[in-house]
Amino acid sequence: QVQLVESGGGLVQAGGSLRLSCAASGLAFSSYCMGWFRQAPGKEREFVTAITQRGRGTYYADSVKGRFTISRDNAKNTVYLQMNSLKPEDTAVYYCASGLGVGASDFSSWGQGTQVTVSS
Repeated sequence: QVQLVESGGGLVQAGGSLRLSCAASGLAFSSYCMGWFRQAPGKEREFVTAITQRGRGTYYADSVKGRFTISRDNAKNTVYLQMNSLKPEDTAVYYCASGLGVGASDFSSWGQGTQVTVSS
């Protein structure tokens, strides 16, 4: 079955950077769009960013544009999220997801999440 394993979360000061990774197995990775979502305490899960199968298309939530960058390495079955200029409001559990499209409802498999905490 599909397994998505996130890593790289942690505690960082505001203005700092983190790089999340998501290692995928059990799927033809290069055939799937990949995305990152996040869920803060007491809030619904929200879309952060997505990338198309070959990485030619990337999409971002307005709240992270210019600060976050999604990328993928199809040879390593891995997707990355580089997060710069982090803000306290970026604090959340970040989830990796795979799907056949980049719409929020297109993602069907999810990782277990990794906690990102940004201190002010």
